[in-house]
Amino acid sequence: MRIRILIADDEALLRMAFGMVLEAQPDMAAVGEAADGAEAVRLARELRPDVVLMDVRMPGTDGIEATRQVVEVSPGSRVLILTTFDLDAYAFAALGAGASGFLLKNTRPEELLTAIRAVAAGDAVLSPRITRRLLEDFRPQLAGGGTAAAVRDGRLDRLSAREREVLVEVGRGLSNAEIAAVLSLAEATVKSHLGRVLLKLELRDRIQAVVFAHENRLVPPAA
Repeated sequence: MRIRILIADDEALLRMAFGMVLEAQPDMAAVGEAADGAEAVRLARELRPDVVLMDVRMPGTDGIEATRQVVEVSPGSRVLILTTFDLDAYAFAALGAGASGFLLKNTRPEELLTAIRAVAAGDAVLSPRITRRLLEDFRPQLAGGGTAAAVRDGRLDRLSAREREVLVEVGRGLSNAEIAAVLSLAEATVKSHLGRVLLKLELRDRIQAVVFAHENRLVPPAA
């Protein structure tokens, strides 16, 4: 089956360029285009795309609010944020709103296609290196500024001790291979634990696990 993709960007030339790249792939189809966030939400509701390429800065309803609404109206759709800068604060806010990753607008076509396939398969598009950079630059946002007392999420009680350990390491930005080395586990075992963590915590992907770990103060400040 082809991956069905909705393109949301206020620049017509970029929408056309993305569409041409996608339509050249035998496993992808551009099913719609939106010039702003409100239109993206409407089309997501109607078309139920597998992936939405979402520009973070658009007139009216921006990419952040649009992402939040798309996740609500079309839970099966994954959102990839398009941004000009690799650590755009707006893009990071969209990750918190439910996006599954972000791409630079000048990303190479092959990287775009790889990212779309990964997200469509249920993965998140953030390398451990980028995750760590996000945590370094945006730790105050993740941790609520570090001043207010944390409100413990009751879903944590669903995790086993090992699953909680895996969640902590994910929150630190480690890859599955790195977590396996730290916890003396097989990489496949880490992947299995992480899958159960996402299921029990009702999270969409690894990015939401990172945010969850920091919102619940599971990661030491010096990590």
